[in-house]
Amino acid sequence: MHKTPGLTTNIFSGKLVPILMGALLIATFFIGTLYTKLQMLEKRTVQGSINNLQPDNVPKLQPQQPTKSVVSQPEQSTKGVTSVDDDPVLGDKNAPVTIVEFSDYECPFCKRHFDQTLPQLIKNYIDTGKVKLVYRDFPLSFHDPMATKEAVAANCAREQGGDSKYFQYHDEIFTRTKSNGNGLDDVDLTTIATDLELNIDSFNTCITDPAQADEIKKDIADGSAAGASGTPTFIIGKSTANGEIDGDLVVGAQPYAAFQAVIDPLLE
Repeated sequence: MHKTPGLTTNIFSGKLVPILMGALLIATFFIGTLYTKLQMLEKRTVQGSINNLQPDNVPKLQPQQPTKSVVSQPEQSTKGVTSVDDDPVLGDKNAPVTIVEFSDYECPFCKRHFDQTLPQLIKNYIDTGKVKLVYRDFPLSFHDPMATKEAVAANCAREQGGDSKYFQYHDEIFTRTKSNGNGLDDVDLTTIATDLELNIDSFNTCITDPAQADEIKKDIADGSAAGASGTPTFIIGKSTANGEIDGDLVVGAQPYAAFQAVIDPLLE
């Protein structure tokens, strides 16, 4: 039987189209599946990289400590130069060693020195003629006005009885005061003057004399120039003809041994 060519072509075309469509759908399915798997694999890889960057796996950076500025502190001077001025002297004025004391009658550390160390210095050095003590006033502002009033009162005692009467008044102040700016009052100063048999009228005139306050200011200025910034401060050195003492600074209520360590080499 003779077959018509056009008819055969139509038959194959009709069958081929569904086959191709099915193949295309299958191919699309596999491609979609493969793409999904690739996406999942990529997500896992990225997540793993992120996990590796978590704090447990990354070296922790230490916070940088602020740099401290190193400021050079001025060293406390161990030497000082001052003069005996015209201030009261305890001991032999020709003693080979001089202690110049800058002190405050209301300073508790000065009182401690008076109670604990001065008696030993007097016994072993001053009464034996080896050392003389020159007392100069250095009242601290936060102990005023009483510290300055006491300094003036002691100087007024000296006006009537010289260095001997001065140190009697000096001793009475340190013995009676409770220190810290309110250890005594004006009545106490007059009482001490009466007990030491001073002329009270002359005493009262003296303590109001501006020249007495000027003398205290001079002592403060000289003490500051010598390196004193607190009380008590001592300058210990060999005595000189002009009264200028170039020596060691001893600061604070130091024990007797601290003075001994400075004085003994000066006596050799």
